[in-house]
Amino acid sequence: MDGKVKSFNVWKMRKTVSSPQSTFHSLFIVMFILLYIVLNHGVSNAQSERKLVRDGNQMYKDKKYSDAEVNYKKSLDVNKDSKPAQFNLGDAYYKQGKFDDACRQFETIASDKKVDKDQQAKAFHNLGNSYLQSKKFNESINAYKNALKLNPKDNDTRYNLAYAQSMLQQQQQQQQKQDQNKDQKDKKDEKKDQQQKQNQKDQKQEQQKQDQEKQAQKRDKISKEDAEKILQALNNDEKNTQKKQAKKEATRITIDKNW
Repeated sequence: MDGKVKSFNVWKMRKTVSSPQSTFHSLFIVMFILLYIVLNHGVSNAQSERKLVRDGNQMYKDKKYSDAEVNYKKSLDVNKDSKPAQFNLGDAYYKQGKFDDACRQFETIASDKKVDKDQQAKAFHNLGNSYLQSKKFNESINAYKNALKLNPKDNDTRYNLAYAQSMLQQQQQQQQKQDQNKDQKDKKDEKKDQQQKQNQKDQKQEQQKQDQEKQAQKRDKISKEDAEKILQALNNDEKNTQKKQAKKEATRITIDKNW
């Protein structure tokens, strides 16, 4: 019994424990399969990314900028670091008049240290164009200057810089003219307000004068009536006095006559 058990255990060990050579072979097969899956998946993703970009480029060429935007975004879903998709998405935004979105897109590319100088210069150039369309001329000028630092020979950028500077000058002149017109309007309105206040003051003073005259006339009228009453009373008193005096005199004469 013991021998059979021992023999079984040994056989069992031989069946379950692999030799070093067999283990290496199995691991190699597993690693090869995994590498194949990873590489195949990566190749598939890369092909999908490039196809989405190509389709987006064709739509962009056909002026279907909204559809191109969708494809570039799908490409970035596959590979968020796809520089062609990032750059072309900014262009699609620009063509649709989404200048704020375009600015953000080109700023991201221009600030990416992994992007080569030529692509950075192009990103700054397009960033300047996006700001220019938004009438943000100072920002546009700065973007063009950054592009020229990276690529001093770019005449298109140099031309756009000069144009942006002239537009900024016009904007400043217009703003200055608007400020002057506003100042003149404010002064005119202020003068008008002062005139209205003066008119109101004059009207108030005239009304007060008229009221005072009416009150004076009323007082004068009362005083005249009172004076007439007083005069009448005096006249009455004088008449009474005269009557009394006449009566007294008449009485004395009668007495003298009787005597």
